[in-house]
Amino acid sequence: MIGDSPILETRGLSKRFGGLVALDRMDLRVERGDLRAIIGPNGAGKTTFFNLISGLLPPDQGEVFFRGEPVTGLPAHRLAHMGIGRTLQVTSIFTGLSVEENLWVGVNSVQGEETVRERVERVLDWMGLHRLRRTPASDLSHGDQRLLEIGLALTTSPDILLMDEPTAGLSAAETQGLIPLIGRLGEALTIVIIEHDIKFLMEVVRTLTVFHQGRKIAEGGPEEIRANEEVQEVYLRGTG
Repeated sequence: MIGDSPILETRGLSKRFGGLVALDRMDLRVERGDLRAIIGPNGAGKTTFFNLISGLLPPDQGEVFFRGEPVTGLPAHRLAHMGIGRTLQVTSIFTGLSVEENLWVGVNSVQGEETVRERVERVLDWMGLHRLRRTPASDLSHGDQRLLEIGLALTTSPDILLMDEPTAGLSAAETQGLIPLIGRLGEALTIVIIEHDIKFLMEVVRTLTVFHQGRKIAEGGPEEIRANEEVQEVYLRGTG
């Protein structure tokens, strides 16, 4: 049964903040190997959804399943150990440590000492950060800090990687540089991205899910979503 299940599924997932319904009975399935984006206007519930499935917030109702097993309400560190990786909107790295030291901290938080060096070297390779391995994280460009944050998420050997606005603050050239990287990562694990840069997403993802006012209003491939009249009305026309 587990082998045939989606890697991630939510059923009736809801979250309220006072009188505000941030997420309203969200049903969503992410199949293994998908490279998906979640898009929608500000306040549509996208980051709340990530916070619920990564354990940063408890849902008010509904269920979360990971690899076919119920994980509703488990804390973030448990979910990270199980294989859910996460990056944040605001870069979250250890600025007082070097690139390599950041990655050692990440690997040690999940795996035994005997696998640390091998895993650190692999992540440095994936992210193209070998040349900066001794550089303090505080001295990195914003683009390289983003790469390091993604690398930190990869140190936990995730089966699924949740990326919250990875292009935020990046130059056009840095954004273009993420496209082949995400493509390579998407060959090895499932990726779900929250992002406002639609042009970037159309070059990267296979599936898009559109949120509006806490609900899912559309889902499909890039061209299908681009042509969807409801999506155009509530979102795409305002994003260019």
